[in-house]
Amino acid sequence: MTSTHRLPPSGTQCLLSARPTPTDRIPFADLAAMTREVREEVEASFAQVLDSGRFIGGEVVERFEQDWAAHCRTAHAVGVANGTDALQLALRGLGIGPGDEVVVPANTFVATAEAVVLAGATPRFADVGPDTLLLTAATLEAALTPRTRAVVVVHLYGQIADMDAIARVAAASGLAVVEDAAQAHGAVWRGRPAGSLGDVGCFSFYPGKNLGAFGDAGAVVTDDADLAHRIRCTRDHGRAQGSHHEHPFLGTNSRMDALQAAVLSAKLPRLAAWTSARQLRAEQYRTELSGGPVRLVDDASGGGHVYHLLVARVHARDRVRSALDQAGIETGLHYPRPCHLQLPYTGCADGALPVTEQAAGEILSLPMFPHLTAEQVTRVCDQLQEIVAAAVDADVA
Repeated sequence: MTSTHRLPPSGTQCLLSARPTPTDRIPFADLAAMTREVREEVEASFAQVLDSGRFIGGEVVERFEQDWAAHCRTAHAVGVANGTDALQLALRGLGIGPGDEVVVPANTFVATAEAVVLAGATPRFADVGPDTLLLTAATLEAALTPRTRAVVVVHLYGQIADMDAIARVAAASGLAVVEDAAQAHGAVWRGRPAGSLGDVGCFSFYPGKNLGAFGDAGAVVTDDADLAHRIRCTRDHGRAQGSHHEHPFLGTNSRMDALQAAVLSAKLPRLAAWTSARQLRAEQYRTELSGGPVRLVDDASGGGHVYHLLVARVHARDRVRSALDQAGIETGLHYPRPCHLQLPYTGCADGALPVTEQAAGEILSLPMFPHLTAEQVTRVCDQLQEIVAAAVDADVA
């Protein structure tokens, strides 16, 4: 594809054609298309909830919890208010608190570390592998201290980390394993789904997720009946199940809305088809970008990657992103400032984390959603390769 959108040398004015109209632009994500698929069913479910008057918990939430547990192949699922609460409640349920350290990969959304602090513990940041940008057994081991009690393994971008190797290190060190699967709904590792590989799995159903609500929602999954019980009580002000006035646990208010559960129940049967569509477009991206100046983050999942995000590593990332925007292509950044370099977490890493720090200046999330077309992917790839090649040439000259 021939294009006039060339990136000029650094420091010169970018002379691009007029900004594309909204209908010509390729969005980073398209939630409206997913909503159109489920709107009729959601409206019917909303009417039932409105008629019932049960807006918090109740049968609608319980039905989704059962279906989500089955999807994750776990014995229990506990609906909560959001993904951050899922992590915090899981850690508290495991007995993690003041004086404890929890290893967290530095390449993650800040909520992962935030949940550790909210549970009363201290995050200890680990670097990630250079190919997948995920926590590895080696980077976990390097971050361990005598105070380490748990590890939060983040299945970032939609791909599960090497849980076999990580589990061996965790077992040898006596660590609880918490899966942050907020970006990995339906992802698989050696035939097992995200959430079923550690002691407990945590999900966010933020609207932009592969399975997203119409607001905030989350869930914790586990095979541990006692842990599930503690989390069920803790999410509801520490109430004993079946009682309204007995509070044997120190709790919080993190209950799932019935309306959000209705949305999730409408979307869940479509998740497999939406995942297949993402995987098809990811394969196209890999084919069309192969051999060019753009490197994609590796897929080491053996086919279990669900591509919540399709992440490239590019030269002159910020200039490239600006040029893509001018060409009508929306992109994202996940994440441009690592957690260990954020002000509240100063001192939570032992020095530099070089892989994470280098990647933070290169990563660029490309358009990825179930209704993305083949033509749109081709346009993104053509524009991206041309712009990156021009950036490299300009900086070499």
